[in-house]
Parts: sequence; C-alpha cells; structure tokens
Amino acid sequence: MSQIHARTCHICEANCGVLVEVEGREILSIKGNPDHVLSRGHICPKATAIADLQDDPDRLHKPVKRVDGDWQEIGWEQAFSEIAARLTDIKGQGGKPAMYLGNPSAHDYGITTQVGQLRRAIGLKNLYSASTLDQIPHHVVQYHMFGHVSLCPVPDIDRSQYLVIVGGNPAASNGSIWTVPDFKKRVKEMQARDGQLVVIDPRRTETAKLADAHHFVKPGTDTALFVAILKTVLQLSPELNDVLAALVDESWENIRPAIANFDLPQLSAFCGVSTEVIEDIAQNLCDDKPGAIYGRMGVSVTEYGTLNQWLIQAINIASGNLNREGGTLVPEPALDTINIVGRGSVETIDTARGEMPNIMGELPTITFAEEMLREDEERIRALFVMTGNPVLSAPDGARLDRALEKLDLMVSFDMYVTATSRHADYILPPCGPMEKDHYPFFLGPLAVRNYACYSPAIFDMPEGEKADWEIVAELAREIFAASGQDIPNIREPRDVLDNMLQSSPRGMTLAEIEAEPNGIDLGPLMPHLEDRLLTEDKKIQAAHPDFMEELGRFANSLNEDQPDTLRLIGRRHVRQNNSWLANSKRLQKGPNRCTLMINPADAEARGLADGDMATVESRVNSVDIIVEITDDVMKGVVSIPHGFGHQREGVELSVARENPNVSINDLTDPESYDRLSGNAVLNATPVTVARMAELVAAE
Repeated sequence: MSQIHARTCHICEANCGVLVEVEGREILSIKGNPDHVLSRGHICPKATAIADLQDDPDRLHKPVKRVDGDWQEIGWEQAFSEIAARLTDIKGQGGKPAMYLGNPSAHDYGITTQVGQLRRAIGLKNLYSASTLDQIPHHVVQYHMFGHVSLCPVPDIDRSQYLVIVGGNPAASNGSIWTVPDFKKRVKEMQARDGQLVVIDPRRTETAKLADAHHFVKPGTDTALFVAILKTVLQLSPELNDVLAALVDESWENIRPAIANFDLPQLSAFCGVSTEVIEDIAQNLCDDKPGAIYGRMGVSVTEYGTLNQWLIQAINIASGNLNREGGTLVPEPALDTINIVGRGSVETIDTARGEMPNIMGELPTITFAEEMLREDEERIRALFVMTGNPVLSAPDGARLDRALEKLDLMVSFDMYVTATSRHADYILPPCGPMEKDHYPFFLGPLAVRNYACYSPAIFDMPEGEKADWEIVAELAREIFAASGQDIPNIREPRDVLDNMLQSSPRGMTLAEIEAEPNGIDLGPLMPHLEDRLLTEDKKIQAAHPDFMEELGRFANSLNEDQPDTLRLIGRRHVRQNNSWLANSKRLQKGPNRCTLMINPADAEARGLADGDMATVESRVNSVDIIVEITDDVMKGVVSIPHGFGHQREGVELSVARENPNVSINDLTDPESYDRLSGNAVLNATPVTVARMAELVAAE
C-alpha cells in the first residue's frame, strides 16, 4: 500500500514543497505540493533527483579508509578512534588543522547545530567555505550598513511593479540569497498587473527570456553600470523620502559628490549598456511605483563584488525602494537568526598571501591551496571537508588537487568518492536524504514570504548508518576524549531547533510547525527595517569608509586600458546544483550540457564550427571542450557551466563520468579576488579559444 508524504525539497534555496509517494522503501513519485504555502505546487527537475540520491548504487553507506590506494570499509568506532588519534598526534607535533564547509551543509540544519562542537574539538583556526566563492560580499555590506552579516533585504516580487536583475538567473536557481520558488509564475503575475522585468547579463539566460527587456553587459564591468544608474537616480530624486531620510545616517551625503564626479558616457562605454537604457532604468526605479534592483552571482564574484552589492543597496535607497512594499524588504521568519546569533564579524587576518579579509571567521578560499603548500610551521596538515567539493568549485582546481596530496590527514564527510574526497584518508558517509528531517534554517530568513515548514524523515535509517549530525557529534566527542578534554553531551538537533524557534520573536514551537505538513503562512514581507537594524545608532550606515575608498579605486580603473580578450563566464541550468547532483540519472538525461557557448562572430573568427572541440586557455590552465555556437552570449564572451569536471582519475561517479566534461574552475585564477571581502573572482576570466591542437594537426 503506497503512502504520500508532504516534504520540503532540500536540494536548493527554493525549499519547494513536494509530495513523495512511497511503497515500503521504494520512492514511486515526487511531485509538487499545490498546498505548500510558499512554493504553491511548483517543482523543478532537481526535486526528482532526491530519489536518485537515496537509491544511488555509487553512494557509500559505511565509513571507508584509504589503504594502499584502495578503499577499505571499516566500522564507525574504528573510524572515529583512528581519526582522533591521528589528529591528536599531528597537533602534538605542532600541526595545523583546517575545515572546509561545502554548499550542502547550509541545507542541513542538523549539521549547523553540531559543527561548532567539532570546530572546538579540532581547535580550529583556519575555516574555509563555499561562501567565499559566492556570497560573502553580501555579508560584508549587510554588516557595515545594517549591523548584522545576515540582515538581508530581498525583492518583494509579489507586489513589485518593476524589477531589475543583474547577473542573476532565478528562473534556473529559484533564487539565490533570495528564496523565491515558482519564480516564473511570479514574474507572469507581475507582468499581468502591468509590471516589468528587466535583465542585464552577458548571456541571454532563462530569466532573460522571461523578461520584458534584456540588455547585454560586458562581464566584470557591472560596477560602471551601477554607478551610472545611481548617478542618474540621484539626479532624478535628489532627496530621500521621509521614511528613509529618518533611517539613513548622515554619511549618505558623502555619496552624492563622489558619484557626481563620474561621467555617464564614460561609464556607459565601459560597461556596454547605452545611456538611454541606463536613464530608462533609473526613471522606472524612481517612478511612483514599487520597484527594486537585485544582483547576484555574476556581480558578486568579480573584482568589485562588495562595491557592487553596496551600490545596489544605495540605488534601492536613493530610489525610495528599500523598506517598501514591492521594493526590498527584510523577512521575519519563524526562526529568526538575526535575534539569536551574533552580528558576525568583518576583520583581517595574516595568511600565506599576506593580510586578507576574514569575514565571519572564514578565510578566503583563494588562499586554501597556498596554506597547504607553504613550507613553514603554519602549513595546514589536517583537513576536514564537510559536504564540499572545492577541487571543482575553487579557482585553479588543478593546483588544489596537488595541494590535497600534501596533507597528513584528510577526512571527508561525503556520500561519494568525488574529485575532492578521492584524496581523503577517511570518508564518513551520511544516510540517505529520505532518512533525515529538514528545516530551512538559513534560507527561511531569505524567503519572498514569511513562513515556517518542517519535514520529518520519511524512512527509518538502516542499521549501521548515521545522519550527518550524528557523525559530526560523535567524532567531536572522540576527539575531545583523545586530547584529554571534557566530553560534551550531545544535544539533538530537534531540541536545538525547538529552543531557537521559541526564542525567536514569533515564539513558535516545533510541535506547532510539524503539525502543519504544508507549512504555516506567516504573511507577506512588511516594512519594518527600523525595528531590525543592529547598528549602534539604529540607523543605516550608508557610506562606510571602505566602500568610499573602493569607489575611488574603481574610478581610477576607468582610465586603464581594457584588454582585448575573450572573457569567460559561468552558467547553471535548472537541472544542475553545483557539483553535487552530477550522478543523478534523471538530471543527466539529454544532451551534454558541458559545452563552450560562443557567439557566432567569435566562432567564425577562430574557424570553429558547432560541435568542434576547442582548447580554452587562461593564465593558470587549459581545457578541451565541445563548442556550442549561439547568439545567447554576447560577442567577446564565452561560457562554461560550473559543477562539472568529474573525469578525474579516482572519481567513482558512474553517471557523472559518462559524458565528456571539464571544470570551469581549472581556468579561474586564484590571484584575482575582491579586495574588501576576499571573495574569489569567478567571472570575466581572460581566456584564449582555438580549435583543439590535435584536430588542427590532423588536417
């Protein structure tokens, strides 16, 4: 007899509600839940991959240890004991441990409740994560402007009349630093009430194809676009509205003269967006209708990523759209981390590369390989990788590949033998996704509507397997014991979650939320930023000195010659989620998506035809990849999707290895980074493209 369970999809930020039909331990179907309070029945292909993850024959079920180059299955007690003993020995010799947190750990609230104990047990100083390959500029801006690294205004698309998206593709991602499931329908609803969507991107993305207007922009030049829009907005609306005037501190007046010094035609020429388009966008943002500008991955992973995110906030302030219905608003979720956890930190730290930003206690991942390759007592000798695959996600992955081989101990918490975990001494695999509960711990506070939803596990855990949180907690206890420290009690994630919910302003209990399998609607986002600010004077700190200094550095760069070279950008597809769904049979169906998108004019100039093999070369490396000629990318731009590169020796992902694929991050350059946040530059990498040498020689 089959049963249907309402559940939240944990794969991406959208957190869509799904209906999972099962019979025994067999998953019969996964469909969208029309009664889910946030996603309203929407589902994307990624949700169907849950069944592939649960039943994947390549998935590990017990701990494995690398012995003479082969994997040997061992018991949990042996794994924990050996890891603790080896770590204690390494630290006794003065060795330095480190940890890397991958993207999936942010989607597992159980890990979040336990990882702090493991960090303390290890004595961790060097923490790295996917954040410094992605969104860390947002956190720097939010810390300085609003007083908390996670106080994040998001576009209120359900009431907006004009939305500008720069360097984001929510039609594929369902949001990013913005939980917005059912995005396509929400756009159609906005357009039905005479609203407009404008997309600015070097590629005609899936989101651009939904838009009322799409404009190409030269990769890596978005800062010029934002300065130009802000300059025009300040001319159209020289005074703040009464609400924002009372919220913004006096440093706002420092912005006006600094922006006034820029020349609009020069900015337009620099970024490739016409002055007419810039003026039209500014006019629409300033009109008496709610609107917003939103920028994501494409503008964050650039040299001026933090400056870009600050300029976006400044535009929304100047146009009167911050803290406005239909503009950008700060959510009030059931679990409100803003009121529970600390404000975070923005500091600097000494690294192998010299002084670098240290945001929320995390070191920039661009320095990761260097810290393992250095030859002094500060070298990282032991590494714990939590659900991450930095060989494929960090710049110059080939160098990181080599660096991992230098470690004295590496432990991976992973379901698979991946491009990263293949280097491990031990792999500790968690149970399947249907054997874990779920709560949107970090993503609820980014949702387009206030809500709460908890999903219990559907299947009992098989004997001998463990959830992620159990692995983390039990290993921490073993390390504490081996090093002679007091052994803490384990507090189960459900108890921690319940306590945090009750400590939040709404004061809900986990039992209340669990009783509503379709979620609880807590209402639309509302203007209440004045109650949420955590700055000392309870005002928005509009113009932090670091931002103003960086604006000056950008102004000087406008006079530098722009190299005449192809610029490489990444991309994602609705059937992808970084590298961790690469072994799903359902998602890998169809044509190979790991191709080099290139404009017809650029292809013709290089003698390339559709389906040819091309060599793409950057400063750090080269890859050979199939050519896809399309006018969806602008002239001067080529695109390779991220999340591929599973052809490396030792990777045990049978589906992922079926089609030829390469990692874009074998080409990105760790020497390039955002000065204010330490974030990697993964966008606008200079490259050359030519027909693959073997083909040319054969002719």
